[in-house]
Amino acid sequence: MSAKLSTHVLDLTSGRPAVGMAIELFRGGTLVKKVVTNADGRTDAPLLTAAEMAAGEYELVFHLGDYFGARTFLDRVPVRFRIADAAASYHVPLLCSPWAYSTYRGS
Repeated sequence: MSAKLSTHVLDLTSGRPAVGMAIELFRGGTLVKKVVTNADGRTDAPLLTAAEMAAGEYELVFHLGDYFGARTFLDRVPVRFRIADAAASYHVPLLCSPWAYSTYRGS
């Protein structure tokens, strides 16, 4: 399996993939990529391919307020993580509602 960084988002209020959620990827505080989730709640391509993978500090910012259409509690959700092994794959999913979220390192 080739190294990559990927994500997906599940909308816990509907029990379905979060379609059309904007996500930003930062490395060391610099914007690397902006993407929007597809019909499966995933990005059309990996956030980072094997050639783009590098060890370091990263942050994914998920735009929950725009997705849910209200900013009554959560707006932008940052998830900071470290890529220690650039030859490995990292999957960082988000399970969310307008009031809560959870993440983990997936496979």
